[in-house]
Amino acid sequence: MLLKNYKTTFLQELSSLYEEQEIESFFYIILEKLHGLKRIDLALNPQKVMDGAHLKQWKNIVSELKKQRPIQYILGETTFYGLSFLVNENTLIPRPETEELVELIIKSFESSVSGSGLKILDIGTGSGCIAISLAKNIPNAAVFAIDVSEKALAVAKKNAELNKVAIDFISTNILDVVTLSAVAGLDKQFDIIVSNPPYVRNIEKSEIKPNVLEYEPHLALFVDDIDPLLFYRKIAELANKNLNPNGKLYFEINQYLGNETVELVESFGFKDVKLIKDIYGNDRMISCEK
Repeated sequence: MLLKNYKTTFLQELSSLYEEQEIESFFYIILEKLHGLKRIDLALNPQKVMDGAHLKQWKNIVSELKKQRPIQYILGETTFYGLSFLVNENTLIPRPETEELVELIIKSFESSVSGSGLKILDIGTGSGCIAISLAKNIPNAAVFAIDVSEKALAVAKKNAELNKVAIDFISTNILDVVTLSAVAGLDKQFDIIVSNPPYVRNIEKSEIKPNVLEYEPHLALFVDDIDPLLFYRKIAELANKNLNPNGKLYFEINQYLGNETVELVESFGFKDVKLIKDIYGNDRMISCEK
């Protein structure tokens, strides 16, 4: 079968579940993964034939997409901030909004002398996307990352190797930590602490698409409605003790709790608090200084 002809079949198979633009995106992601071809390559080689083995792979992927399993989990990888990352059901799929958080930090420190001497801590690292992207783009910075999930850390360690960066990964439950200095490997002061902690309230589950709700790890997504700023409070408390003077704290936040999160970090004495919108116009990031 010609690949260009199979595209029509692919679109028809998934049309009841996804928008056409999204299906097209799936098609070209899979095309590159299975055949090493980009959109332009297919246009220039319209007679490209798909053999039986490849057709079986395509059908298996379509079957998984019909279950609304995320394409990133099906293929086992994704791209974040120009880098390749392995992902599975133990890690969140990195979002464009989180790329904006990484960009904010890199821009803030690009004038630093090669990042030399900077110590960075990523709390709740998941796939390692934030920590690894910062290590890749702020040369000579010492980067540390912690997570409560051993399975997530296993993925993060593979991603650090894949992207050829050195990260100190540490397993701990941040809610049990009194001071970061008491955690083995974190007995130091940091210049940057960043976190994208769980922030989706249970009352917001109705807004979550099935491909997220049914497949992505709830441990990394959801927080109790009664205390939705639990992680922000704890991290602000720890940052207050373990940031250097004028050190920076960065958060990705719940868009509905922007003002409340600002008030929280201000209550810990942080200054120059900025509430920053994402590309969709939602309150999504906070930066502040000790």
